[in-house]
Amino acid sequence: MLTGREEQDALLDLLNTTPVVNGVAQDQFAEPEAARSWQRAHGGSGTADELRNLVQARDALQDVVRGSRPATSLAPLLKDVTSRPHLSSAGVSWELDAPAECRMAVKAVMAWSALRETMPGRLRPCANPECRLFLIDRSKTNKGRWCSMAVCGNRMKARRHYQRTRDGAAE
Repeated sequence: MLTGREEQDALLDLLNTTPVVNGVAQDQFAEPEAARSWQRAHGGSGTADELRNLVQARDALQDVVRGSRPATSLAPLLKDVTSRPHLSSAGVSWELDAPAECRMAVKAVMAWSALRETMPGRLRPCANPECRLFLIDRSKTNKGRWCSMAVCGNRMKARRHYQRTRDGAAE
């Protein structure tokens, strides 16, 4: 069973499977063996049906987080999914009941929902318009803007500095 942090990290890993490399959008699931490896590393079976559902969930979640689709667009991913209570001495826990090929996709949607509820506004796209990655801002101030300060943050700060010095020289 994954912890909340592990579920968040798995969601972020999924969202970030379409990076831009040297100006070209990539899809880490394009190569079947790479996709199977990713699925297995994240608790999946590596089947083609599981991948199909996972890609559908990833694409929908990316659009929802970017604000280009409403959250209700995720509803088809949860069709025929239920959660059953399990009672133990530790209390009540909930067990996901979903077809095996849908389980990873459903867990991603559930992780997004839990993150939205417990840490509203913390999952967001990188502020670099040329980047397609996402971040979960776990800082106290909730002011994180970049997927990576070393890459996007420095790049954007350098651009702003160049623009200011160029504008200042033109005056």
